[in-house]
Amino acid sequence: MRRRPGQLAELTHGDRQRGDSLHLLVMDLHKQINALSGEMATEDVDGAHTWQVQDDDRPLIRAFMRGLHRTADLKFSHPGLDTAVTRDGPRLLIQNDIGTNDVHVLVIEVQDSTISLTYSDLHPGRFGFFRQMLEDMGFGWEVFDPRVSEGLNAGKPYLVGQARLQAQSNAELQTGLENVASRIVFVIDWNRARKRLQHFVSKPRAHQLLAQAAQNDWGHMAWLLAGAERLVYNAMQAVDSEAFRVGDRLDDVLGEAAASAYLLELLRISSMVLRQQQPVSLVADEAHLLLARMLRQRTFEFDLLAEHAAYTHALAEGLCDALENPGDAAQTQAQVLRAKNWERQADHLLMDARQRAERRARWLPVVDFLTKADDVADALEEATFMHSLTLIHPAPGLPAEVRAALCQLAATTLAAIQDQVKAIEIARHASQRADGPDSELFLQTLWRMLRAERQCDELFRQARTAMVKNLRNAPVDLMLANDLAATLENATDNLLRAGYALRQMVLNKTGMSA
Repeated sequence: MRRRPGQLAELTHGDRQRGDSLHLLVMDLHKQINALSGEMATEDVDGAHTWQVQDDDRPLIRAFMRGLHRTADLKFSHPGLDTAVTRDGPRLLIQNDIGTNDVHVLVIEVQDSTISLTYSDLHPGRFGFFRQMLEDMGFGWEVFDPRVSEGLNAGKPYLVGQARLQAQSNAELQTGLENVASRIVFVIDWNRARKRLQHFVSKPRAHQLLAQAAQNDWGHMAWLLAGAERLVYNAMQAVDSEAFRVGDRLDDVLGEAAASAYLLELLRISSMVLRQQQPVSLVADEAHLLLARMLRQRTFEFDLLAEHAAYTHALAEGLCDALENPGDAAQTQAQVLRAKNWERQADHLLMDARQRAERRARWLPVVDFLTKADDVADALEEATFMHSLTLIHPAPGLPAEVRAALCQLAATTLAAIQDQVKAIEIARHASQRADGPDSELFLQTLWRMLRAERQCDELFRQARTAMVKNLRNAPVDLMLANDLAATLENATDNLLRAGYALRQMVLNKTGMSA
């Protein structure tokens, strides 16, 4: 039978405004079962359905329910958190309804001064999340091998673990029960929230965001109800910026740290707005305004420039290291491959800028700068390859005097590239009026970078003089050494052109006075 598109979503969605679904049916049946259990209870203790409990049990039950009520409203309309309590000989048994899955079970035993908790879950991530929350409260865990039970979870393996807390007093026992109960709400629909957050950040970051939302008692259910990924996608589409293209990930554009900060703030805002029973549309407006504010603080052009400069710096640094410390054949080959990879990464950034310039004219100066800066990266990668040719067996490598001259030329090139990196970072944070110290510091750094080209001209001549003295009778080595030095000198020529392009771009963009 061929499944039509969207059929799976129709069966599993939890939005009642979109009509009925299998997921909603299961939740409704779950509510009915909980209602029946409530009718059978002999007593209600602060909302817990109890059977055959003793007078000494009631303070413990109230402590558990106190923690449960503290965060229960974070589940909003989702079913769950119904609590049943009974006594079995010396043990007080507490079972809490935490979901609609047949293996997602939480049972708590209280005996003497010990809380023993048995927890099972089919999602390893959610299991680890709940485990960490309880470990932070002082519980110790014993986790068993994944289990498979006939008739449960469609035969798929699930995790089971036991957590224990040994209390030193009755007050500590009650605090332990209250703390555990306050954390239960955060495992409801945890996996659904995790999957939706992963549209925008990595899996570890998604886990971290859910942990932070739980620590702050915000939860994730409000964000899900407010639209989850649709909330973010709509904000990305609505902002007036060239930052986002179709298919872009939030963390690729903002960076993972900024994307995480944005999502965490959305989790907070969603929880606050929905708990105050304000309209969901307010969350959407806040999501849009927050993203627009973050985008105004970002300097996307300089982000791209800085990343390209980082690859160029890595290429220059790698060449200096290779010249100063020639390695064996394997090390040399690794250096060549690494340099080629860095050069390709720099190329991709230039292609990215060109694609942006096709849509926005403001990116044209960035393309102009990166085109010249990419010639620097190309030259450094080529120089690294040429150096590897001087070490091919049985060649002994270059004489010490020649290598020293080349090292000085490469080191001066590296210093100029380091100044380029600094200049880009200064320009990134420069004020629009440029009437502060950043303007002067930028220009000083830039001119120091440009003066390096003249120094390298002189160092190139010194290197060629050393070659003639030491390699007069080794024509192949003379050719390779001369080509290597010429390629390095060419890199500084291109760096000079890139420096002037950077100066013009920054002066036009920030209004710095020359």
